[in-house]
Amino acid sequence: MPLTALVRQLQQVPLTGEVLDRSRRPDRLRLQGASRGARALLASAMARCEGAPLLVVVPTLEEAGRWAALLELMGWPTTQLYPTSEGSPYEAFDPTSEITWGQLQVLSELVDEQGEGWQGVIVATERALQPHLPPPAVLADQCLTLRKGASVDLEELAANLTRLGYERVSTIEQEGSWSRRGDIVDLFPVSAELPVRLEFFGEELEKLREFDPATQRSLDAVDLVRITPTGYGPLVADALRANLPDQLDQLLNAEAMEQLLAGDTPEGMRRLMGLAWDQPSSLLDYLPAHALVVLDERRQAMAHGQQWFDHAEQHHGDEVEGLLPPTLHRPISETIEALEAFAGFDLAELAETDQHPNSFDLNSRAVPAYPNQFGKLAGLIKDFQREKTRVWLLSAQPSRAVALLEEHDCITRFVPNPGDQPAIERLLEQNTPVALKTKGTAELEGLQLPAWRLALITDREFFGQQNLTASGYVRRRRRAASRTVDPNRMRPGDFVVHRNHGIGRFLKMEKLAISGDARDYLVVQYLDGLLRVAADQLGSLGRFRASSDAPPQLNKMGGAAWAKTKARARKAVRKVAFDLVKLYAERTESPGFSFPVDGPWQNELEDSFPYEPTPDQLKAITEVKRDMEQGKPMDRLVCGDVGFGKTEVAVRAIFKAVTAGRQTALLAPTTVLAQQHWRTLSERFAPYPIKVALLNRFRTANERKEILKGLSDWAIDVVVGTHQLLGKGTSFKQLGLLVVDEEQRFGVNQKEKIKVLRKDVDVLTLSATPIPRTLYMSLSGVREMSLITTPPPLRRPIKTHLASLDEEAVRSAIRQELDRGGQVFYVVPRVEGIEEVAGGLRQMLPGLRLLVAHGQMPEGELESAMVAFNAGEADVMLCTTIVESGLDIPRVNTILIEDSQKFGLSQLYQLRGRVGRSGIQAHAWLFYPGDASLSDAARQRLRAIQEFAQLGSGYQLAMRDMEIRGVGNLLGVEQSGQMETIGFDLYMEMLQEELAEIRGQDIPAVDDTQIDLSVTAFIPADWVTEADEKMAAYRAAADCDSREGLLQLAADWVDRYGPLPAPVQSLLQMMEIKLLAKRCGFSRIKPEKPNLVLETPMEEPAFRRLRQGLATHLHGRLVYQAGSGTTAKVLARGLGVLAPDKQLDELKSWLETMAAQIPDADGLSAAEREAKQQADNQAVLSV
Repeated sequence: MPLTALVRQLQQVPLTGEVLDRSRRPDRLRLQGASRGARALLASAMARCEGAPLLVVVPTLEEAGRWAALLELMGWPTTQLYPTSEGSPYEAFDPTSEITWGQLQVLSELVDEQGEGWQGVIVATERALQPHLPPPAVLADQCLTLRKGASVDLEELAANLTRLGYERVSTIEQEGSWSRRGDIVDLFPVSAELPVRLEFFGEELEKLREFDPATQRSLDAVDLVRITPTGYGPLVADALRANLPDQLDQLLNAEAMEQLLAGDTPEGMRRLMGLAWDQPSSLLDYLPAHALVVLDERRQAMAHGQQWFDHAEQHHGDEVEGLLPPTLHRPISETIEALEAFAGFDLAELAETDQHPNSFDLNSRAVPAYPNQFGKLAGLIKDFQREKTRVWLLSAQPSRAVALLEEHDCITRFVPNPGDQPAIERLLEQNTPVALKTKGTAELEGLQLPAWRLALITDREFFGQQNLTASGYVRRRRRAASRTVDPNRMRPGDFVVHRNHGIGRFLKMEKLAISGDARDYLVVQYLDGLLRVAADQLGSLGRFRASSDAPPQLNKMGGAAWAKTKARARKAVRKVAFDLVKLYAERTESPGFSFPVDGPWQNELEDSFPYEPTPDQLKAITEVKRDMEQGKPMDRLVCGDVGFGKTEVAVRAIFKAVTAGRQTALLAPTTVLAQQHWRTLSERFAPYPIKVALLNRFRTANERKEILKGLSDWAIDVVVGTHQLLGKGTSFKQLGLLVVDEEQRFGVNQKEKIKVLRKDVDVLTLSATPIPRTLYMSLSGVREMSLITTPPPLRRPIKTHLASLDEEAVRSAIRQELDRGGQVFYVVPRVEGIEEVAGGLRQMLPGLRLLVAHGQMPEGELESAMVAFNAGEADVMLCTTIVESGLDIPRVNTILIEDSQKFGLSQLYQLRGRVGRSGIQAHAWLFYPGDASLSDAARQRLRAIQEFAQLGSGYQLAMRDMEIRGVGNLLGVEQSGQMETIGFDLYMEMLQEELAEIRGQDIPAVDDTQIDLSVTAFIPADWVTEADEKMAAYRAAADCDSREGLLQLAADWVDRYGPLPAPVQSLLQMMEIKLLAKRCGFSRIKPEKPNLVLETPMEEPAFRRLRQGLATHLHGRLVYQAGSGTTAKVLARGLGVLAPDKQLDELKSWLETMAAQIPDADGLSAAEREAKQQADNQAVLSV
């Protein structure tokens, strides 16, 4: 809250009190002549002096977004943006749930505190003054508050939640849903930022904790949870059922009427509010009586309001005259009158000389901007000091700003904690400028308030950095609800591959008790019968995914055909593995530059990132830096969805390279994208002596020559460009890092040129949907890969709709987006016929503001169309795939794609990722011609894109693409045919095994370890009730590859389902034994009374080496017996007679000791590593 200190200073100035006195005169005060920042500061200071909450009414939703971002910096306990719909209140559909939920977030606070104790600030548009809400008493009646220690009847709670519109689901991902597992209830109230987990003991509410919807892990404990209805629909429906007005029959169709009478809530209740209550309420009715209400830009607000009023009036007259009372739109004069009943004042940017009876000129001025001219800035600050003006510096990099000013004898001080009042007071008394750190995306610029003796200087004046804010309404949530889609999820009827038996069909999951030990089994159908696979052996079963639509042939169990197919595939795999290893060795041996560790500048640049980096982003950044600091060339692929912050990873890597004295090149596929990157880098690097150049086709021959010369002379540190960078004339003095963005867009020739550079330069590739070949190389370990799958906190999954092209669908999709003040992309596959489409759209929606953009337009025209659309001068942009490459326009939240069957998967994915970047629920409509029959591959592509609607699924889509079209010829080896016969997952697994074997391991790799001990180990149905979740739980256990992984899984399960039942504890213990046995090379463990038998393909010398770690008296207990064929036995003598839990404990301790003998990647075993560490410590101590 960096501006809290400024607000406090303004409160102490006597002038503020005088202005407050003027606001109490009968004529409403108008404060004029101040920028938005100054207006926000003064409004906050005056409200704080009064100790009153504040409502700021502004003309548009965009302006509201800017105000909210500013007020958030001013130390208010809560800052809320109150969203409103732009459409007519008499439309037959309700506003988007996003808007209603946002309103409920604000109202729940007002209702709960009864307004009196509430001390926050709300920003709303003039629309919030119109009647659009149920009366406060009605809403308050329907709100539940659950507190810790309260007594709650769970059945009653379930009935209440259903009545309030909450949907019962198995796993919570979205607001407005709830689930119950025994004594644990998960609930996501629409008025909350995070879902809450309620734990009951009988009927007592014992614990309340928020949890993360993405991982389902609990976070902080809370004391209470407020539950509001999910919308106003249920309340309107209740009121209508109570008095059933006559006109209802004409307003609702038979089906909706039936729903209403049955106690449900039909769609489109909003317009019936006037029938439910004589006078619906506005936001003002919910405010506490002592609130200050401030009206910003009265004239503009009234003009906007009048426009909306005329539209609503006309719509009411045309559609529902005589059926509905006109109670949902009031003349603007009336709404303003209601607002003036509260204490408050008006604000205006321009100082007008009219005959206003009570206006006060604030006379605020901008601070002259001298970007990167620190001498002039220092002079300016000294002038302020002479005038006894208090100077505040607000910067994302305050220590850098302070250091630069100090070079010009201008002493300023950075206060790290803006709440450190004594330190700030002391500096102000000494007339020393105070520097504070700012983070976030508020649009701040320097300002002076001469009458208050205050000056504020920001990054804009310092470094020329502009803050780019996403305007419009974004619902607040702290974590994004995105679960990675499990691409291996098996449903009954799916084809599966078993390592030993081949392709079968998965039928169901059933529980069997064999000699008293119960376990879950998966039933798989083969050509000659059914196979039951124990659920803890799930690792040996994978989904069969191939690239054709034809169903595969089922195999016979243990048949020769499958063995042959597998052998053929293994042969091909081995060939690929050899090539990969060769390539890997070449890379590892070529020397690279080892970059130094981070310096202070690097930390400062990273601190200036306005957003909170996501955990994946931080991991990717750490991995990239680690690669750069090593002596071999980096070759890393960063996979992350569009808008998930890959660029920030690149910015930090580029900065690291440049500050280490190396040049950097950033390669982008299109001019527009290159321009965007260049702007980002120039802004972020503005405070530092770094020269960034842009090379693209819009540069003149002279400019290009100048840039190329700068590269070879090292006058330029960073160059951003399109593929011209790869031309013959480009030579670098000392290239250290090459960043390739959207790699999937480059052609083969360009890739070959990049490859030549790759041998000794560090390469960082960014991509949302990598091409199959790149992804394949990353999966097989030739290139390192970082995945960014956690979305930024405000992103939401894009809703994808598949439909045949039809006018009504197009019209309603566009109308609904425009209703909430957004813009639309309409994409067609080719330039021919684009004008006819434009004509059709204009006819469909009269008065539509439409722009056309495609690659064949002259460069100037294209550029100006893009700029105009970005500035909001048109509603719809009709274009070809030119938008695919990285246009960022946050207001566009609907995209319509015509003839979507003609696009590739990666293209569809990129196109879809162009929307939903600002946190609003976005929609993608994929249209295909109604009469055309789709090819199999096209149908599969469309299905894949719809299935992976989750956020962060670009990488999974690329994996799917790899199956749909094969990998192509990777390293001169034709292998995709083999992938087809055995399924993709098994192919990748075999490849990993071959690689491990070629790199030399004498402990043989076994596919999986089968454990046939008499242990009751399963997941009880009353603990995890949903079959899908149960399957996912078994899969998660099978996927754990370390003890730490199993511990984390156990912790997650306890958190989500409650304490672990005994069979689940046994299951986890068995999984741990399985991991150890697999690492030691044992393929099966079975009882042979009185002994246990461990089967293994291992030779005796290898086993002796394993046994070395065990105490000598145990050597006789473990006896190696050579068997027939490749399988040998190890007898664990006497273990079979122990009780099952003792067996497991003993076996585990033996296997742990043996596993410790196996060398890790560094060639040392755990014991040897420990001995080496001790020797090193001794050596250090003896010096």
